[in-house]
Amino acid sequence: MSFLRLLWQIPAALLVLAMLISLINEYAIARPSERIKDIPYVNAQSPDFDVERHLLDVYAPKLKTAQPFPVVVFIHGGNWDSGSKNLYSFIGRRLAKQGVVAVLINYRLSPAVRVPAMADDCARAVLWTTQHIGEFGGDPNRIFVMGHSAGGGLAALVATDHQLAAKWQLPEQVIKGAILDDAAGLDMYDYLQKMEFPGDEQYLIPYSHDSAVWRAMSALYQVTADSPPILLYNGSRTYPGILRSTQKFHERLLALGVKHEFKVLQGRKHVGMVAQLYWQNNLIYQDLLKLVGAGKPE
Repeated sequence: MSFLRLLWQIPAALLVLAMLISLINEYAIARPSERIKDIPYVNAQSPDFDVERHLLDVYAPKLKTAQPFPVVVFIHGGNWDSGSKNLYSFIGRRLAKQGVVAVLINYRLSPAVRVPAMADDCARAVLWTTQHIGEFGGDPNRIFVMGHSAGGGLAALVATDHQLAAKWQLPEQVIKGAILDDAAGLDMYDYLQKMEFPGDEQYLIPYSHDSAVWRAMSALYQVTADSPPILLYNGSRTYPGILRSTQKFHERLLALGVKHEFKVLQGRKHVGMVAQLYWQNNLIYQDLLKLVGAGKPE
C-alpha cells in the first residue's frame, strides 16, 4: 500500500517542482523590469473610447541609464476577434530585461468594429507612445512595431500606410522598423477574392464585403520604397495563406528595395511562432535586438 501511495505522489511532486521552477524563472525574468498596467491611450472623453480595449501596458527596465531605451510596440493576434495584451506579459518582460521598453496594446475587436478601426487604434497607440514614452525611459525617436498573426498584419499597416499616419498626425517616419511574426492579413485582397479554405467567410465580418477595404487594409499594397526596415518570419508549418502572402510581401519589398530580412523557421506552426518568444534567446529576439540597437541593461 505504501508503495502505491508513493507512486501516486511522484507525479504530484514533479508537478509542484515544475511549478516552483517556473515561478522562480518568472521572478528572475520579472525582477529587472517594471510593469505599468492599463494606461488609456485614447482620451476618455472621446466618443469612441472603449474602457477595456483602449488600454496599454508599459514594461520598462528598472536599471536607469543616461541614454533612453529603444521602444517596441507589440500588437497581439487573435483572428481580429479575440486576444488581449494580458496574454503576452512574457514578451514585455523579456524585452525589458534585454534593454527595450515594451508597449503592449489592446485594440477594439470584431464584430464591434472592423479592421480599419483596429488599424486606427494601433496608430493611436503609437501616437501616445511618441508623446509619453520618455516618461518611462523610452526613446521617442526609436520606436518599432511588432505583431503576431492578425497583430502582425496591423503592425505592417502602421509601419507602411502613409494615409493612416497622416490621419492620426504621426510624426513623419516615426516608425523605425517592424518585426512581423507569422503575420496574417498582408494580402487580404487576394485572399478574400479566392476564398480557398473552409471557413474563410468568417473574415468578411472584420473586413466587410467591400473589396476596396480588403486592398486598403493589406500592407502589400501600402508599402513604398521609403518604408522602414522589416524583419519577416514564417513557420514552415503555418497556414498556407500566411506562407503565400508573406512570400509575396517579401518579393514586393525586394522590388522596392526596402531593407528587410525574411526567415522561415523549420517545423514551427502558427501558434508556436509566438509561443517561442517565451524563451529570451529566441532567434527573433536576437534579430530584434540588433534592429533596434538595444544593449542589455543587466
